[in-house]
Amino acid sequence: MNDFQVEIRKCLEVLSAGGLILYPTDTIWGIGCDVTDEDAVNKVYTLKGMPQGRPMVCLVAHDAMLERHVEVVPDLAWEITDLATKPTTIVYDRPRGFAPGLIPGDHSIAIRVASDKFCRYLINAFKKPLVSTSARREGMPDPRHFGEIPEAILKGVDYVVNLHREKRRMTPSSIIALGIDGTVKVIRE
Repeated sequence: MNDFQVEIRKCLEVLSAGGLILYPTDTIWGIGCDVTDEDAVNKVYTLKGMPQGRPMVCLVAHDAMLERHVEVVPDLAWEITDLATKPTTIVYDRPRGFAPGLIPGDHSIAIRVASDKFCRYLINAFKKPLVSTSARREGMPDPRHFGEIPEAILKGVDYVVNLHREKRRMTPSSIIALGIDGTVKVIRE
């Protein structure tokens, strides 16, 4: 078994037990958990010092998984992701199958189709989307590489993935909200 497979197996064990992982994504290091596990989602809010219900990004492995977890994927979403020059998260209306604590009052969810190989394999093996919120405490800057992740976050998760620690991550994803009514709002470029 290679390192990649070992890391996938360890993450699956932790996620299946309701734990939190710290993992490299296609943007920055993220805190992850099972999007359907309310207790795990609450642990993320507590670890980050974030108010319950604050929106968090979730990752899916592929387009079919996205379509299973969003009632309507607007055609514009496909165009945006095809034309995007950097990882782009889209806020969708009417999500399905997420823990209630992940869904803010406007009944939307921020989802990105992962482009990172490790993330795609992990999510496919887990068969569910993952929370992917930045590895930082509320009000602090996003860590640009593993060495900037706060000690409280490192100690607060159940497993830290041992891959890509030497790589510098660029920036968080762009975030665009798409309403079923056709509205488009750029939240973060």
